[in-house]
Amino acid sequence: MNYGRIVFCWTLVAYAAGPPTALAQAAQPDAQRGGSTARVDAAFEKFWAAESPAQAASLADEVAKTGVSFDDALRRLQQGRKYAAQQPGVVMLKNRTSDGIEHYFAVTVPPAYDPARRYQVRFQLHGGVGARADNKPRNAGEIGALAGAEQFYVIPYSWNTAPWWGEDQVLNLNAIVDALKRAYNIDENRVAVAGVSDGATGAYYIAMRETTPFASFLPLNGFIMVLQSPDINDGSVFPNNLLNKPLFVINGGLDRLYPTREVEPYTRHLMSAGVAIEYHPQPEGEHNTRWWPQVKDAFEKFVAEHPRDPHPAKLTWQAAGRAHNRAHWLVIDEFGAAPGEAKELPDANVVPLSSGTNDGESRVRLFRSLKTSGRVDVIRSGNTIQASTSGVSAFTLLLAPDRFDFDQPVRVTANGREVFNARVKRDVNTLLKWAARDNDRTMLYGAEIKIKLVR
Repeated sequence: MNYGRIVFCWTLVAYAAGPPTALAQAAQPDAQRGGSTARVDAAFEKFWAAESPAQAASLADEVAKTGVSFDDALRRLQQGRKYAAQQPGVVMLKNRTSDGIEHYFAVTVPPAYDPARRYQVRFQLHGGVGARADNKPRNAGEIGALAGAEQFYVIPYSWNTAPWWGEDQVLNLNAIVDALKRAYNIDENRVAVAGVSDGATGAYYIAMRETTPFASFLPLNGFIMVLQSPDINDGSVFPNNLLNKPLFVINGGLDRLYPTREVEPYTRHLMSAGVAIEYHPQPEGEHNTRWWPQVKDAFEKFVAEHPRDPHPAKLTWQAAGRAHNRAHWLVIDEFGAAPGEAKELPDANVVPLSSGTNDGESRVRLFRSLKTSGRVDVIRSGNTIQASTSGVSAFTLLLAPDRFDFDQPVRVTANGREVFNARVKRDVNTLLKWAARDNDRTMLYGAEIKIKLVR
């Protein structure tokens, strides 16, 4: 298979996606047309043709220097790039993530792909990671027996030195999502991550590290507690981060590796802690997916009914550093104790026991915290944001124009104390900065509020 030719074609697709549509140009008011509008058109054409977030970021300033108004830039970003027609079927692609590791992945383009329509996407993470010694594809890249609704199917590959539960694969999935959005008209709010066995464990891991791009997670025949292994747990596994997105979970009663009798107590605990899980145990299920014909409709119904809210009114995020410090419109900037912070927030990592153990303990922790971490919980209602923190001294709030009234003051309280109350100005540079990073027509931010709890 000629990977070099495929990657070259990918670049051509990204370039072809650049020019704005004639309809968009025609929709511009006559007063805006002429030389200045031509400059804006040209700058956005280059912005859309960028091959990565880093390249787009380097072009954002050029767009801003055209003098484009905030409203015009917002409209263009919401509309997005124009997409070219593509051949249906499996396309084998590759990337090199920022850590220097090469990855192969397969994309199945739906039959009769219509570039004017937005499509759902399912990532399918395979099992048997330990048996794979390199990054090469092991099959034709087709979804096979696990096919469901019409959508894009993405098959990435993992191996023993780059398992799903590692930093490299988080980078890989992020890079793939970005590349898909540059080449195909995918629905940014309908990107789901499913996985079987090791892939299911990987789905749990991704959900706890990088929630923002994804709508839901679907672990099949997996076990979250595999991540407790000393060879895997780096001290930054936070079950509280599962509170942000719904999960569809299947385990089998006769599974030789992860039977329901061992897995279900943990699933039930997470549900009791507030994690939204639709649980489908298969009493006769083994460590395979023979049950798929019986659950396929429920699976696809779940995915269809749980699109991503790009600006959730409620978020909770825990991190141990700045590598994975963001959940949608919340970014943790600095760690450390803050005045008035919560002594203890509800914790999905803690399992209460019915009675104390011999040493007097009345609860146990699922995962060891080997690193100092911090957490922020936020709730938005109109222009009011309430935050509760633990171990965080500074954070940033990103304000979406379609969620906040910029003509009215924004009020922020943290740990019961007002820390911000003022009108916030729409800023085209902020809008373009986050648009370059996220490459997302539905998740745009017009202003930032930086909150420092320790002064």
